[in-house]
Amino acid sequence: MTDVKHWQNFIAGEWVDGKEYIDVYDPATGDVFASMSAADAADIDRAVQAARACVASGEMTDCRPAQRAEMLYRIAGEIRTLAEEGAPLLVQESGKSLDDAMGEFTTAARYFEYYAGMADKIEGRSIPLGNDYVDFTYYEPMGVSAQIVPWNFPVDICARSLAPALAAGNAVVVKTPENTPLAMLLLAKACQNAGLADGALSIINGYGHSTGAQLVAHPGVDQIVFTGSVATGQAILRSVADRALPCVMELGGKSAAVVFNDADMDQLLSSVKWGIFFNAGQVCSAMSRMLVQRDIYDQVVAAVKDLAEGLHMGPGMENADLTPLASADQQRRVASLVNKAKEEGARLVTGGSAASRAGYFFEATVFADVTPDMSIFRDEVFGPVLAITPFDTEEEAWALANGTEFGLVAGVFAHDLTRAMRASRKLQAGQVFVNEWYAGGIETPFGGIKLSGYGREKGQEALYSYVHTKNVAIRVT
Repeated sequence: MTDVKHWQNFIAGEWVDGKEYIDVYDPATGDVFASMSAADAADIDRAVQAARACVASGEMTDCRPAQRAEMLYRIAGEIRTLAEEGAPLLVQESGKSLDDAMGEFTTAARYFEYYAGMADKIEGRSIPLGNDYVDFTYYEPMGVSAQIVPWNFPVDICARSLAPALAAGNAVVVKTPENTPLAMLLLAKACQNAGLADGALSIINGYGHSTGAQLVAHPGVDQIVFTGSVATGQAILRSVADRALPCVMELGGKSAAVVFNDADMDQLLSSVKWGIFFNAGQVCSAMSRMLVQRDIYDQVVAAVKDLAEGLHMGPGMENADLTPLASADQQRRVASLVNKAKEEGARLVTGGSAASRAGYFFEATVFADVTPDMSIFRDEVFGPVLAITPFDTEEEAWALANGTEFGLVAGVFAHDLTRAMRASRKLQAGQVFVNEWYAGGIETPFGGIKLSGYGREKGQEALYSYVHTKNVAIRVT
C-alpha cells in the first residue's frame, strides 16, 4: 500500500476507491506527497450497514470471549509487525519525530494486548433481593460504534477506542482525520491480517463537516466516540440529541502545572520539555500553563527560557526536539493566538514567531506575567506555547489553576507530599499529575470535566463505555 501515492478507504474488508481525493501534506516541507479517497454518503452507508450486519450475525458476540481475546492478541502482533513500515509514514503525514511515531504503534499494540486481557473478564454481578428472587446483571455491547479520531495522535487514539470496542463485541466505523489519514490504515491492515470479521471494522476518510457529519447522523450508529475540539464536539452532541445516543467526548484542555518553591527543578524542566514542546505542543493534555510560587518565579522563568532556546528544531525523521505543526492552518492559528497575547500585554520571554524555513515550524514560545484576563491564559493554543503566571498562596494557586472552562488534566510539583495530596483534591481535572507530567499509562483512566468533555478512555474504566448494563430480576416462588 505504501508504494503508491493514492490511498483507499477500508470498508467491510475491502479497499475502496472514492470519487474525490484529499491531498496529504508533509508538514516538514509543505509539499503534497499523497492523496486519500474521500468517502461519500454511499460509502458511509455501506460501512455502517456492514457493521450492523456483523452485529446482527453475532460474529463478535456468539464466540466465547476468550476467542475475542485471542483475536485482539493477534491484532497486536500484526501491529508490531507493521510498525517499521508505518512509523516513517506517520512522520511524513504528521511531522512528529520518528521515535514518537514508532511509539504510537507500540502503544497501539499495547492497547490491543491490554483489552485482550479484559475481553473475558466483562463480568456481571448477583444482587441479593431476598429468598423469593434471583437478580443479576450482565453486559451487552453497544452495537455499532462510530469513532472520530483527531490528527495529532491518529494511530494511538484510534487504537485507544477501537481495542476496547472490539473487546466488548462491538462493530466499529472509524473516521480518520483528513490531514493525517494514512498510517491509521495500517491498523485496518493489521486487523485484516489477524482475521477480524468483515464488517467488524471500517476506516473511512473525509472532511469533518461532510463525512464526519454524515457518519454521526446515520441511523444505524448506536454510539459516538469523539476526540477533538470543543466546537466540533458540541455540534456532534446537538446532532444526536434527538436520538439520545450515548457518547464519549474527549475535548480540549488548558491544563496548568502548579509549581511550589520546594519543587525539584530537574523534574520540573524534564516535564516542561515533554509537557509543552513534545509533538510541538499539539496535545490536548499539554502543560499549556504554569503557575509558579513567587519566590522562585524568576528562577523558573529563566530556566524555562534556557530550555526552550536549547531545543533543536527540525523534521521528524531527524528526531528533532521541536518538530513542525501539523498543517499550515494550525501554524496560522498558533501565530494568531501568540500575536493576541503580545497585544494583551503578556511578556514574551522567547520565541513568538513562525520559523523562517520551509514547512509549518513554530518557535518554542514562552510568555511570562500572564494574567487571568488574557486570552493566552484561557484559550487552547495547541502549539509549543507556555504561559507562566506567579502566585503567592495555595488558595490562589488552586483558583488560578481552576480558572478556565476546561478540566482535562492538571499537575503539581512539590516535595511536600501532603501538599501534593491536597492539590489532588483541589485541582478540578480528570487526571492530576504529581512531579511528572504525563505520568500514568494505558492502564489509567483518562478524560475530563467541564468543557473538556465526559466519559473515560484507557484503563478498565473505558471498557464499560462500550457496553450496556442489563438487569434481570426473577421471582422464583
